[in-house]
Amino acid sequence: MTTTNTSGRRKTAVARIYLVEGNGDIIVNGKDYKAYFPTLPLQFIVNQSLQVTDLLGKFDISVNVMGGGITGQAEAVRLAIAKAIVERDPEKKPALKAKSLMTRDSRMVERKKPGRKKARKRFQFSKR
Repeated sequence: MTTTNTSGRRKTAVARIYLVEGNGDIIVNGKDYKAYFPTLPLQFIVNQSLQVTDLLGKFDISVNVMGGGITGQAEAVRLAIAKAIVERDPEKKPALKAKSLMTRDSRMVERKKPGRKKARKRFQFSKR
């Protein structure tokens, strides 16, 4: 029984996972993933890599996730799980890649510029 550990990132969220053969328990920061990610879309995101590869309920996953918001954390967990599955079984990679689950989404929040209200928003222009 070997443990596979990988990490996944999205925006400013970082997820470290430990994948072990088991009966499908997913623990996120000491809580069940359904308690940590309360909405169904977030739970679907977390399970997506397992569903695509038909491995749902075959691995126990322990997750440490920090930073960012709850959606970024869920997507970081999804990427980490996909990377761990490929590390265990490289033949699963084409199925995951076809659903774009092996790609890190590199979009980040744009920084605020000086002289602006936000990153791009300008102050109201007055002609007179």
